[in-house]
Amino acid sequence: MEFVEIKDKQAVTSSLQVADTFDKQHKDVIEAIENKIQSAENSADYQSMFSQGTYRDRRNRKQKMYYMNRDGFTFIAFGFTGKKADKFKLKYIDAFNEMEHSLQTGGFKIPTTMSEALRLAADQSETIEKQQLQLAEQAPKALFADSVAASHTTILVGLLAKILRQNGVDIGQNRLFKWLRANGYLISRQGSDFNSPTQRSMALGLFEIKESTHIDSNGVTITKKTSKVTGKGQQYFINKFLQMA
Repeated sequence: MEFVEIKDKQAVTSSLQVADTFDKQHKDVIEAIENKIQSAENSADYQSMFSQGTYRDRRNRKQKMYYMNRDGFTFIAFGFTGKKADKFKLKYIDAFNEMEHSLQTGGFKIPTTMSEALRLAADQSETIEKQQLQLAEQAPKALFADSVAASHTTILVGLLAKILRQNGVDIGQNRLFKWLRANGYLISRQGSDFNSPTQRSMALGLFEIKESTHIDSNGVTITKKTSKVTGKGQQYFINKFLQMA
């Protein structure tokens, strides 16, 4: 799971990611952040911990979200209790430390020119391809999950089920579809959008919708929509199931 990312040369996480990881409503996380920002005491300090951003929901509407640095995350997550919450807090802190260390030591370099960006993209692509060739027999489960996160290749849910089985998870395509619907990642109501990604899934970048068209025997153009799992989604669900195993 991609806990922490780089934004404006700073290690941050998002309100969307926090809400999803801790099983909170996004609006509740937003409310907690804004209560901190609007607090009369130390308001300026709180404001430096959070920055407002936007994302597009599955209807392509612009919605509000927040980015937060490690201090901001600490303030928000402080109220989350229980063993599961503590486990995730530690993972977030480790992720922040690792990302910040990379920034400080030069382990992560943000490209400043087009040529640097192209070189970085080429290097990442070559690395990913080499890793994926070794996955089936050589790479440990955690490395497999990490390697696909940066991939631009989307896959069908059925293939994700096969990958999960290769990693020791006893699940098939139909059971995986059922689990994704039951846990709010795919739409469960019957209709034209059945098995389409939910707003939550699209906001987290776990799925993409691929459209294809064909002409039927009556000459009518038929559009088919298929939900495909992104590289980030593959990493997310593999880690999710391995944690449950």
